[in-house]
Amino acid sequence: MNKVLLYCRQGFEKECAAEITAKATQREVFGFARVKEDSGYVLFECYQREDADKLIRELPFSELIFARQMIVVGELLRDLPPEDRITPVVGMLTGAIEKAGDLRVEVPDTNESKELLKFCRKFTVPLRARLRSENILLNYETPKRPVVHVFFIAPGCCYVGYSYADNNSTFFMGIPRLKFPSDAPSRSTLKLEEAFHVFIPADEWDERLASGMYAVDLGACPGGWTYQLVQRSMMVEAIDNGPMAPSLMDTGQVTHHREDGFKYRPVRTNIYWVVCDMVEKPVRVANLMAEWLINGWCREAIFNLKLPMKKRYEEVSQNLAMIQQKLKENGINAQINARQLYHDREEVTVHIRRIWSAVPGRRDERY
Repeated sequence: MNKVLLYCRQGFEKECAAEITAKATQREVFGFARVKEDSGYVLFECYQREDADKLIRELPFSELIFARQMIVVGELLRDLPPEDRITPVVGMLTGAIEKAGDLRVEVPDTNESKELLKFCRKFTVPLRARLRSENILLNYETPKRPVVHVFFIAPGCCYVGYSYADNNSTFFMGIPRLKFPSDAPSRSTLKLEEAFHVFIPADEWDERLASGMYAVDLGACPGGWTYQLVQRSMMVEAIDNGPMAPSLMDTGQVTHHREDGFKYRPVRTNIYWVVCDMVEKPVRVANLMAEWLINGWCREAIFNLKLPMKKRYEEVSQNLAMIQQKLKENGINAQINARQLYHDREEVTVHIRRIWSAVPGRRDERY
């Protein structure tokens, strides 16, 4: 198996390919990306057979922006016989992996593949039983072992491979399944909820998304992102010239400032979160968020960068690098991650966590 398969949003295959090629080259893994437009996936073929496994071990999945999942696969299995589709799949895995902890039979996230999902659900049960009988899959699920993936791109055609449970997406097809709350003022609320799931470990929610925290929502109207903060019992400063949903104002947790989000300056010194989903040029939003973090106006930030029509990976990379450089110049140590979420469209969501001052003798005592 010398290929790395990456799931992505339909229409963003070129960005995903550019990203994996750049990340692989940084790690002296060489190969080329095969791209089929609107397919919902990218195949990176390594020149050296062992490099595919090396890449999914050494490249942190959290560093990838446009990939929803990252797995090692072999050659495409074509024209699987209807009377026995399982044996070729088992044959592909034999000798490649043993005692995996989970099985996922998946498809690309495209309209064309939706019908295949019905077959995948039925196929999973007998395949799981066979893999267990062949000692390829454990008799119980565990997050401590690799995951077997079978990725159908068409009826009777699939890639077979594996990912490492400590360096992959934990979600089926790389997509968190969230339900839109009927009382939320807009569907954009799902973007922030998904960001919490992707960027913040579940066992840290009680600490980092705690009741009573103070938060600021820049460009809040009508309140989709504010809704998520209110649901977690935070006190929110909502900044927008437009109106907020009355249901949010009735909670008593929201203070609405009719002001430009780029001009607003906080008066509190104990703000933990700032969130921002303003429709503006990405460089302008990136500079604003860097200012908030450098000045210590918040501890963590989640914001969206709207993407241009061309050179989208380059645009995001340049803005993230600019933020990183500004923070470094000001002695700020921070974790920066970005991902094109399932509920995003022509945008990327960025999460930054300010940790402490990187300057010797200067500590961040605000929190």
